[in-house]
Amino acid sequence: MNPFLSLALDGVQQLMPYVPGKPADELQRELGFAEVIKLASNENPLGTGRKVAEAIRNTLPEISRYPDGSGFALKTALSARWSVDAAQITLGNGSSEILELVMRTFVAPEHEVVFAQHAFALYPILTQAVGAKAVVVPAKVYGHDLDAMRAAVTDLTRVVFIANPNNPTGTLLAAQAVEEFIASLPKSVLCVLDEAYYEFVDPAVRTESMHWPDKYPNLIIARTFSKAYGLAGLRIGFGVSSPEVADLLNRVRQPFNGNMLALAAAEAALTDADYLTETIAVNNAGMAQLTSAFEALGLPWIPSSGNFVAVDMRQPAMPLYQALLQKGVIVRPVGNYEMPNHLRVSIGTERENRIFIDALSQVMQGV
Repeated sequence: MNPFLSLALDGVQQLMPYVPGKPADELQRELGFAEVIKLASNENPLGTGRKVAEAIRNTLPEISRYPDGSGFALKTALSARWSVDAAQITLGNGSSEILELVMRTFVAPEHEVVFAQHAFALYPILTQAVGAKAVVVPAKVYGHDLDAMRAAVTDLTRVVFIANPNNPTGTLLAAQAVEEFIASLPKSVLCVLDEAYYEFVDPAVRTESMHWPDKYPNLIIARTFSKAYGLAGLRIGFGVSSPEVADLLNRVRQPFNGNMLALAAAEAALTDADYLTETIAVNNAGMAQLTSAFEALGLPWIPSSGNFVAVDMRQPAMPLYQALLQKGVIVRPVGNYEMPNHLRVSIGTERENRIFIDALSQVMQGV
């Protein structure tokens, strides 16, 4: 028994921490593999872009200094990129910190927080941590049921989370449906539109939401540099909202939450259109490679607009996950998302995908 348990907040006492994907070096240590293929954490398989690497090298001599606590240069670059006022931007240690700032700023134990079944695991964790009530709305074909979510909003609701595309299912909501949902919310209910995988969505069906806070001041958009921009290890993201909401979030935000290397790298990443184009091309090709293999193996999958795909193994997935580990391949079981028969597989390079497909075929044949 933890002797400090009784001193913790009520919500924290019962909280189970978020469990990230298994690190590749841990599996290498455990089983002695010379190489491990990790397709578990929705990371960019291309590695660091040239412009980012150069920005990091140029910044290294200054890291004995504190970073710019306001993130002026990055906010200026984001303002220019998205044509929003810098006063609307909140920088975060990944987009996950933007979600946390919203909860710490606006949600108290007497409030309710609405989100969908199979949605990002951080939503219930943050809700429980502040002692609020989680209202989990049953999914519709593994995605958000916006009508049911709207019906779940009460006078006690303070925040609604929408992940679009959703993680871990990859499902995508139509832009018009999302906007109509946001427009229907009471002004006292904040909507967090979590667009961590925005860049992977087909431009023909993307939700171009960046200017919606001008119409809906209770909307906060969260995005990240961790996925398409390849900066997962540096942890940098941002939120866009009305200036009034951003002002409150920035009161809670710690002044140096974006480290100097992350700020410089994110600013450089915004200028590297070639890297982003290559990322999307590799992702599209990899998605086709994996889903073709699943079809050949007779395995259904959930159509995904992210850089990952959830595949139905038609049996409990955890033993298959463990068997894949024994072959040096790490994917992600999603039983904690009430999807015990699914594995979520991140899109890798052509070679990484091929190694996974070969390993999966062997595992399914009992080899």
